[in-house]
Amino acid sequence: MRHVFATMGTMATIDLTTQLRTVDLLSDIEAAFDDIENTFSLYRPDSELSQISAGRLPLMKSSARLRSVYADSLFWRNRTNGAFTPHRPDGVVDLNGIVKAIAIERAGAMLDAAGLDDWCVDVGGDILCRGVQPNGTPWTLGIVDPDDRSALLCSIVLHGERRAVATSGSTERGDHIWRDGSRSEPAFRQVTVVADDMITADVLATAIVSGGRTTLDDVTERWSIDVLSIDLDGSMRATAGFQAALAA
Repeated sequence: MRHVFATMGTMATIDLTTQLRTVDLLSDIEAAFDDIENTFSLYRPDSELSQISAGRLPLMKSSARLRSVYADSLFWRNRTNGAFTPHRPDGVVDLNGIVKAIAIERAGAMLDAAGLDDWCVDVGGDILCRGVQPNGTPWTLGIVDPDDRSALLCSIVLHGERRAVATSGSTERGDHIWRDGSRSEPAFRQVTVVADDMITADVLATAIVSGGRTTLDDVTERWSIDVLSIDLDGSMRATAGFQAALAA
């Protein structure tokens, strides 16, 4: 079965290999996404993060939940040498670069807790899977073509511990990824990262787009990930693991 709903300015799709006896689980997952937006969305003026952005709430007086996610973002900023950051150039704290991944991981945990062995959660092209497809084969996922959002560039098969796929770039939402002075010129139009968990995949995809080729070389050496990058001229490069995952 398939369940689709709007969240975080995009569409979420949950694919299950079996029919649920009740829709309560899916309603609970939708509510979990809404709960996260109520805290972290900068598009909701009454969210906690919007109150911080507007100067109505000091960051250090915010909820333990928000401060924990902010601390996680700073951790990733340090690990990526600043290529990933929760700070916009105008000084606003923006946690969107990690919050969607957290929400997807939470949805996956709820499906696991319900005893479901085979599922796939897709939120705006960032995907987390468990188990196999209804036909018993591994999940096969398409990577969108940045030149034609209605077409696929390629498809990959998830094997073993590889469960998460995240794509970042400027094609879908414009140039929304921030760079410091040393990273003022983008090197990639689109980057896809395949990892064992959603947060690692999403954060590192953003970091590579922000940091360029230096960051690509660095993170592929330090993390167990597979990467497909598309240069500004359309040329592509893929790690050996990504090439091995390509669907026939």
